[in-house]
Amino acid sequence: MSEQNKKPILSVRNVKVHFQVKGDGAWPWSGKRTLKAVDGVSFDLYEGETLGVVGESGCGKSTLSRAILNLIPATAGEIVWMGKDLTKGSAKDWHAVRKDIQMIFQDPLASLNPRMTIAQIIGEPLRVHRPELPEEEVMKRVRGMMTKVGLREQMINRYPHEFSGGQCQRIGIARALILEPKLIICDEPVSALDVSIQAQIINLLKELQREMGLSLIFIAHDLAVVKHISDRILVMYLGREMELAEKYALYDVPSHPYTRALLSAIPIPDPKLERNKTIQILQGDLPSPINPPSGCVFRTRCPKAEQRCSQELPKLRPVSDKTQTSCLLA
Repeated sequence: MSEQNKKPILSVRNVKVHFQVKGDGAWPWSGKRTLKAVDGVSFDLYEGETLGVVGESGCGKSTLSRAILNLIPATAGEIVWMGKDLTKGSAKDWHAVRKDIQMIFQDPLASLNPRMTIAQIIGEPLRVHRPELPEEEVMKRVRGMMTKVGLREQMINRYPHEFSGGQCQRIGIARALILEPKLIICDEPVSALDVSIQAQIINLLKELQREMGLSLIFIAHDLAVVKHISDRILVMYLGREMELAEKYALYDVPSHPYTRALLSAIPIPDPKLERNKTIQILQGDLPSPINPPSGCVFRTRCPKAEQRCSQELPKLRPVSDKTQTSCLLA
């Protein structure tokens, strides 16, 4: 996807999300320490584009997504939506924006209110943001969206516990799409589903994206899934960005040692190739975000780390026309 002469619909600039937590112990006089869940992440997202966000558990993917939606306030940085900095926005500003930015959550069943019917769940965003619509129009749109995501209209008065995991995720997608947003943030939307159901949900998202012109931020652990749906991919580690690249550039010529380690763990369908491939196992434990390493946060597990990696904090920089990396040695 060419990005020349195009303005991003979303710009994230050096966003940080820090939490104050108790010190090392349960003593009442223990001082508070800073947990750096997200520590300076920047990227642009363009209309109709899908940005994949990957990294191991605890790297800050979900926290970043919630900061973009102001579900968690950003400690520092800028979140610019359609030219307007939302970090300085009021509650009224955010209310106006929420109809354009929606979210699909990781646990399909837990994200649905068990006391509400499917009609109430899918129609709730319309009742909040479009209160002028008559109930007949709301129900008409709910039925149309159910059909669009592959749910039968006869299910409209059922409750979430009567559906499978894949069907619950379709309900979550319908709820997110009912307002016809410009951006949907997908926080690991298929991680709790069977492989066959994952493929159905991914294909559904791609089809709806083409039909409605959506932009997506797709968060996942599975790099094979991310490659299937993304245009560009952001790799995160310990709250920081390691690499940002177009998907084919990232999978064919990864520039960061962490990216190469993640890619080496992807299973290969060919049994012979799978047996003979070399997996780059990262040594050591994941550092604590309360006390991250100096310099490059990945250096304590990096097989190529040098002395200067502990002294310089790498910034995301271009190494080709399709790849940016934060590795000093790239």
